[in-house]
Amino acid sequence: MKIRIKGNSVRYRLTKSEVATFSEKGYLEEKTIFPTQTLIYALQAKTAIDNLAADFSENVITLFFPESEKVKWQESNQVGYQNNFVLPNGDTLFLLIEKDFVCLDNTDEDQSDNYDNPNSVC
Repeated sequence: MKIRIKGNSVRYRLTKSEVATFSEKGYLEEKTIFPTQTLIYALQAKTAIDNLAADFSENVITLFFPESEKVKWQESNQVGYQNNFVLPNGDTLFLLIEKDFVCLDNTDEDQSDNYDNPNSVC
């Protein structure tokens, strides 16, 4: 699972096996270890929500995903989900969770578990 944070937006990208694990277990996390602390970012299925939501507590960024959608997402061609999550102070946090596609340009990154890119001409 990859994370991208820019301004007031958070995006996760998941490979095929990560989407499958999340669909089965309802939870997925990654860790980035720093000298003094560890940053954890997680995706968690949650009941009683219709859109993506988020929280940041004790060095853990958690994006919440509607429980009712987790199996559907794996079985469908739907690329992802997004939401402008309204914060208690009225600001919004843009959330995006999407399937990770094979890059069209050259990269040294292992992409064997990524989804086929619909824009490739193979």
